[in-house]
Amino acid sequence: MIAVYPGSFDPITLGHLDVIERGCKLFETVVVAVSKNPNKIPLFTVEQRIQQIRTCTLHLANVEIDAFHGLTVSYAKMRQAQVLLRGLRAVSDFEYELQMAHTNKSLYPQIETVFLTTANEYSFLSSSQVKEIARFGGSVAHLVPANVAIDLEKCFAQTPTVSTPIAQD
Repeated sequence: MIAVYPGSFDPITLGHLDVIERGCKLFETVVVAVSKNPNKIPLFTVEQRIQQIRTCTLHLANVEIDAFHGLTVSYAKMRQAQVLLRGLRAVSDFEYELQMAHTNKSLYPQIETVFLTTANEYSFLSSSQVKEIARFGGSVAHLVPANVAIDLEKCFAQTPTVSTPIAQD
C-alpha cells in the first residue's frame, strides 16, 4: 500500500520525521510529497527541502521524496496511492484535517486519510516556530534533524537578527 505524506516541510522537523518513520512501519511505501504552496513564501527552495528530507531519511528503505503542485488528492491519484498520511498535533489540527479528508474523499472516493498523532515531545512543534527561533539566534538542534539545523544556521547567519529592547520615549 502506498501512502502520500504531503506538506511544505519548510523545514522538515523532528515531528515530521517521526510521522514518516512511523508511517514506514505501516505502509509499503511512504511518498513524502513536498508541496509548492502559492500561499506561502518558503525559506528554502523545493530542491533544498527535498535534499533535507532525503538526507534525514536515508535510513528508511521505503521512503520516496517528490515534489508537486496543485491538489494533493490529484497527486495521490497520479501516484496510485491509497492513503494520505497526516500528522495531528492538537484538536485544532483535527478540525482542519477532518474537513480536508472529507473534501479529498469527495474528489477521489478511493483515497483514505490516516491520521497519526504526534509523539508527545513534538506536539507543540511547527516549522513556523522553528524558523522564528532560528531567525533570532536560538538553538533548534532539538527540534529538527542535524542537517536542517545546519542549513537554518547558515541561512540566518547571513542576516543576523537580534532581539533588542525598544526604547521608550
